[in-house]
Amino acid sequence: MQSRLTTYIFVGMILGILVGWACSTAFPDTQTAKTIAGYISLVSDIFLRLIKMIIAPLVFSTLVVGIAHMGDTASVGRVGAKALAWFVSASFVSLLLGLVMVNLLQPGANLNLPLPDVSASTNLKASSLSLKEFVTHLVPRSVVEAMAQNEILQIVVFSIFFGVGLASLGEKGKFLAEGVEGLADVMLRITGYVMKFAPVAVFAAMAATITTQGIGVLFTYAKFMLYFYFSLAILWGLLIVAGYFVVGSHIGRLINAVKEPFILAFSTASSEAAYPKTLENLERFGIPNKITSFVLPMGYSFNLDGSMMYCTFATIFIAQAYGIPLTWGQEFTMLLLLMVTSKGMAGVPRASLVVISATLSTFNIPEAGLLLIIGIDQFLDMGRSATNVIGNAVATAAVAKWEGQLKLTDQRIDRALDNAVPMPAGD
Repeated sequence: MQSRLTTYIFVGMILGILVGWACSTAFPDTQTAKTIAGYISLVSDIFLRLIKMIIAPLVFSTLVVGIAHMGDTASVGRVGAKALAWFVSASFVSLLLGLVMVNLLQPGANLNLPLPDVSASTNLKASSLSLKEFVTHLVPRSVVEAMAQNEILQIVVFSIFFGVGLASLGEKGKFLAEGVEGLADVMLRITGYVMKFAPVAVFAAMAATITTQGIGVLFTYAKFMLYFYFSLAILWGLLIVAGYFVVGSHIGRLINAVKEPFILAFSTASSEAAYPKTLENLERFGIPNKITSFVLPMGYSFNLDGSMMYCTFATIFIAQAYGIPLTWGQEFTMLLLLMVTSKGMAGVPRASLVVISATLSTFNIPEAGLLLIIGIDQFLDMGRSATNVIGNAVATAAVAKWEGQLKLTDQRIDRALDNAVPMPAGD
């Protein structure tokens, strides 16, 4: 049952921390610890591979079905415009919050850590996030290649074209639409099988991370991590307030609906791992399949609120660490730059670090400063990934509300979330 799985995931996370701490203590040699962590992480690697295995067909089938159910291209354009309006607004607020909080808290001031040499290399390809690269990256050269590489942004673009084309066929495309809907049902069933493996994967992910990094890294960077998570908590609060204005007193139900994917994303540091469960639980909450299937995949490409906030927070932190003053004009220019470059995050390995690297070089801040945060990036990514889940859940609810499609009066919602009566996907 859903609540039981949430408990198992949380227990797996705690046990993973304890086992990782025990391993790092028993095997202080760095190379030995890495070897042991490598074997432990086999479990989480397999789980993430399983997730990646289902992501492409799941995004394609659910997005195409969502568009086909809308019935006409005007509806697709209207919903897409509303979703993008929310994404841009949320991105701006997230970036601005990171900028304000890092200036108020000053985590990089008086940093009691040796600063990396300004000539040190981080081996991150900053150019991959240029505006030109992002625009050309939008359109897949081959849909097969895009699916093979799990390029979510490109899959979304192809799925939109496919769905709009299918919807325009009318009765002629009905048979194919039913076939794609059947594929979506199969993928959701497979998702259920994969999710049963989640608690063990969470345990392995945490154990492997603590084994290699050691629990001491949490204390060394305690100030920075504390300030960052405090800022994330404020962002969570803003998202919940936004959700309250959207769904009113039902905000508690919405938070309960995303509780499990939130914990899963946090413990695995992967938004992708939480995608299937987020999709399923939002439909149980009362958002129609045609809305969740359309808005949520777009959100995974354009609405990464936690990652956005981290970009401004970490960039200014590095500037503070090196004692480089920035004017408010420069910082606002940085915010606008990140509004564009951060939209290319989807499909780029270690995306936030790459975006930050590109921003650092633009403002003549030593790129080597990334070495200050790379060691704890896994722990920071946990918070970013979990925040992305909340942001996309609220965004999907908002679009459904604006479309008059939010079904919150059905008594089955409460029973579904309490797991008393399982509801079929798409109700």
